[in-house]
Amino acid sequence: MKISGFTFIRNAQKFDYPIVEAITSILPLCDEMIVCVGNSEDDTLAMIENIPTDKIKIIHSVWDDSLREGGRVLAIETDKAFDAVAADSDWAFYIQGDEVVHEKYLPDIREAMEKYKDDKEVEGLLFNYVHFYGNYHYIGDSRDWYGREIRVIKNNKNIRSYRDAQGFRKFNKKLNVKLIDAAVYHYGWVKNPYLMNAKQSNFQSLYREKITLKADELYDYSSVKSLTLFDETHPQVMQSRINKQDWDFQFDIKKKNFSFKDRLLYFIEKKTGKRLFDYKNYTII
Repeated sequence: MKISGFTFIRNAQKFDYPIVEAITSILPLCDEMIVCVGNSEDDTLAMIENIPTDKIKIIHSVWDDSLREGGRVLAIETDKAFDAVAADSDWAFYIQGDEVVHEKYLPDIREAMEKYKDDKEVEGLLFNYVHFYGNYHYIGDSRDWYGREIRVIKNNKNIRSYRDAQGFRKFNKKLNVKLIDAAVYHYGWVKNPYLMNAKQSNFQSLYREKITLKADELYDYSSVKSLTLFDETHPQVMQSRINKQDWDFQFDIKKKNFSFKDRLLYFIEKKTGKRLFDYKNYTII
């Protein structure tokens, strides 16, 4: 079985993306790692080049910043990386620049890849998500956070990144996937408030010309609807970054900024484990 990893990145240093940790977290599973490095204003390329492995293959890209409708440029860059995956790979493991996989999940992920490698019905593997917010101690637990997404796909180039690169489809149809007992840790909302505001301002520019956030202001983390405490361990590759946290954020987890509808659906999900009326860009088989 051959496994390729793939990702894209631009301005990782400028906006403090944990791309090195993201790549490093899945390298033990991968025979090669495709990194599509966009035209950056910092040392992103050097960051990737300095990862101590011979598995990484860098391709260079210039982003089309005019593709703002639905953040389409993000899907285009994802597809560039996927298209560079070796033809003889069985699986392609996608990781975004602010996502990290805990080492405890690697054996189960490999086991699932082995199990479904030759199953033609299975087009991808579905992961649970843990969304950190504000700092490394809180996670989002409202319906604003997507609960699952596809991160491993069969090496079929008819599969394309969908919309703004959150998931995948084939011929615009949802993929048939297996849900596996593994999670992706999403750290996109954990940064120094100045860097968070700058990152969000830049992110808005990928979707629209008019930007509402000013890059030189503090991000207001307090506007979140609901958080809960994270009481497990972080991936080992994240420990150095966690130790360097240089800001403080506190949140009362009893506080729930919900409408009546949100409060009812939240209560049902916590009691039953079922998320009603949730958008799913996949078909679990």
